[in-house]
Amino acid sequence: MKDLLTGMSFGIVKEGIPFILFFAFCTLIFALIDFKILSILFLAMTFFVLNFFRDPERYPPYEENVVVSPADGRVVEIKKVLDPISNIEKSRISIFMNIFNVHVNRSPVSGEIKEIKYIPGKFFNAELDKSSEKNERNLINIKSEQGDFTVVQIAGLIARRIVCWVKKGDKVLIGQRIGMIKFGSRVDLYIPSGYEIEVHKGDKVIAGQTILAKK
Repeated sequence: MKDLLTGMSFGIVKEGIPFILFFAFCTLIFALIDFKILSILFLAMTFFVLNFFRDPERYPPYEENVVVSPADGRVVEIKKVLDPISNIEKSRISIFMNIFNVHVNRSPVSGEIKEIKYIPGKFFNAELDKSSEKNERNLINIKSEQGDFTVVQIAGLIARRIVCWVKKGDKVLIGQRIGMIKFGSRVDLYIPSGYEIEVHKGDKVIAGQTILAKK
């Protein structure tokens, strides 16, 4: 069934196709020349990139005034800090994505993209707190009826490529795909005051489905 909120997925994001084709081609070549060790190695790599670039359909909860997770992964931090766009104190929920998580990022609320800001930086381990201020990152500010939210895509120790699929002025729906980060990374979500945080440090969350906060 087509997901009316997030669009139809073919199960794999287009950014992964070159990687998949490359490793599959290498697997075939080494199998044809009977180089078993390399053919097995590249076959394993083919399955790895297929798994990494998977893009399953997600269905957001049918509840009002909720904020859903922008990423799959594990909550590594919840604290009050200044929003990097508005400079207003908000609750920041940080989610670490390892290489086995789905890496497609989704909008936590419905609204309009008010600002996108890319900041070059370092590549510290994305589980560390300093990665939020020091690492390469992409800031996406979303204006909704419930307030201003900022999603920050953060490149990690291995990740070197942040992909953003939205632009300033776009209207987005809760759970809609907005981008991805390749090969292990972190996503920070800044939530305005007035919300009850529904998750705890260490919790596993699913992008577009897990409720992080509600009024």
